[in-house]
Amino acid sequence: MLSIIILNYNQADFCRICLSNLKKAQIKLDYEIILVDNNSSNKNKIKLTELKDNFPKVRFIFNSQNLGFAQANNLAVAKARGEYILILNPDVIVSPGAIEKLYHFLKKDPLIGVIGPQLLNPDKSIQSSCYCFPKIYTPFVRRTCLGKYPPFKKELKRYLMQDFNHQEIKTVDWLMGACLMFKKEVFLKVKGFDQRYFLYFEDVDFCRQLNQSGYQVVYYPESKMIHFHQRLSAEERSFKALFKKITWIHVISAVKYFWKWKGKNRQN
Repeated sequence: MLSIIILNYNQADFCRICLSNLKKAQIKLDYEIILVDNNSSNKNKIKLTELKDNFPKVRFIFNSQNLGFAQANNLAVAKARGEYILILNPDVIVSPGAIEKLYHFLKKDPLIGVIGPQLLNPDKSIQSSCYCFPKIYTPFVRRTCLGKYPPFKKELKRYLMQDFNHQEIKTVDWLMGACLMFKKEVFLKVKGFDQRYFLYFEDVDFCRQLNQSGYQVVYYPESKMIHFHQRLSAEERSFKALFKKITWIHVISAVKYFWKWKGKNRQN
């Protein structure tokens, strides 16, 4: 059985679209859907409550506080009935057959710790979703205009795997957490997502933990999904970003990540 876990925070409209598309996809697997709300606004909670009537087979969990990505997903996995888990952002649109392709490829190879699809932008262009492990200065380069200048431009090219043909199946360092499929047993073996991260870097850390445990992280472009990912604006890539709360959440998570992994298997 496959458990599809959707974690929501103030994206009730995307949840409605996501659930509708999952229904239209006519998934040919035994599966359940668990939608977890991380203490969204009252307006969003009302919309989610209305969704319960339209999707009676979906299990709804309403957290009394925003637990962040890692902790909320860990709790949902613990309650999941499936042997396999799909972590799915509400802003991801699943096409027919995409989930089955991930499931069957993962199931046939016990060395795969986690697998992710090719994510596409709404215009069908390929979105960055597989990466090399970051260097200590990479997050700062991505969040500012430094990425426009060498040698920082070279670092972004390495990190974003821009030389890689994104139509090939490949074992990579890490995958974006918007859509991840794994075996529940493996997830629990590596103790799930590290709850020290509230937001950002939990996916990097999880994939690295799998790598350390002898598992592969696989990018699988035979499966394609659309992700309405909000790209960084010009302002967010300028030094003005240093005054935004979301930037400092990112920075704090980065500090936790590099502190945790310092001196352990040097990154490329």
